[in-house]
Amino acid sequence: MIRPYVDDVHALRRVFSGFPSGVAALAAVVDGDPAVLVVSSFSVGVSQDPPLVLCSVQRSSTTWPLLAKAPAIGVSVLGEGHTEKARQLASRERDTRLDGIDTLVSGSGSIFLHGAAIWLECSIEAAHDAGDHEIIVLRVLGFRDDFPHRPLVWHRSAFMTLTSSA
Repeated sequence: MIRPYVDDVHALRRVFSGFPSGVAALAAVVDGDPAVLVVSSFSVGVSQDPPLVLCSVQRSSTTWPLLAKAPAIGVSVLGEGHTEKARQLASRERDTRLDGIDTLVSGSGSIFLHGAAIWLECSIEAAHDAGDHEIIVLRVLGFRDDFPHRPLVWHRSAFMTLTSSA
């Protein structure tokens, strides 16, 4: 039976957690400093022509306004090796988020995490209001996908990796 929604954020979060989603780190050098933001609402295949992906970012984020100024943003789809580092990357301690994490900085200032399942270099195409979040549409400028890593997913409020099909 379908229950009507009655302003129960905890119940809604539990329901939403039943759908696995990709986990990605958005990162770039902004005004000479690295900035990184972890999103668990990352989605590909929005459009192939032009090539677009999307994520949503909380309005309360203090990192997104910094990243939004970058001409290009590195999107690293987190891999199985990032399970222990994912919470560090998402911490409130901005200055230590990338400590001990091997990265590559492109000529555009995009930052990519080694061990990622996929790298996408993107620019901001559009931002749309969506309640307490903004939906960010990113245009893919370049990519690398030849890594032998399985992606990290967020499911039932925990980080998990995919297994081979049965």
